[in-house]
Amino acid sequence: MYRSILVAYNGTPESRSALHECIRLTPPSSTQVHLLAVIHPHDPLVDGEYGARAAYSTQEMMQEEQAKMERELAEGCRMLQEAGLNTDIFLETGEPADIISNMAAKLGADLVIVGHPRHRSWVQRWWRGSTDALLLGKVHCTLMIAPERAEAA
Repeated sequence: MYRSILVAYNGTPESRSALHECIRLTPPSSTQVHLLAVIHPHDPLVDGEYGARAAYSTQEMMQEEQAKMERELAEGCRMLQEAGLNTDIFLETGEPADIISNMAAKLGADLVIVGHPRHRSWVQRWWRGSTDALLLGKVHCTLMIAPERAEAA
């Protein structure tokens, strides 16, 4: 059985699927579940949000994103703990695939669970690639990719 599970979580429907997959595994109480949110500074031109983001400074955007991720992590942690899982949380900033793979190695995770977004624009897929595809070459443990499901939304 898994001793250390890293779940990438940011409150989106696909990351909720990852959280629910972790709960469905029903790991024993000796398993440590690490909940990780990654703040990724976005390029507003690629995101198609240039007008909305141009009004804010980068620092203001990062502060807002950090506060949002802290709330999401608290909610995700509560859900895991209600399921009886031993959970801790991490909030990092950077490139998601790099942060997730580095945290998995640092924590000795033997399973990483990520959600897969089904709805992304072609520009985002072309420019940034798929985080789960990038993880395949970076993570040196079992990688579970949870599809977005209606019950997780």
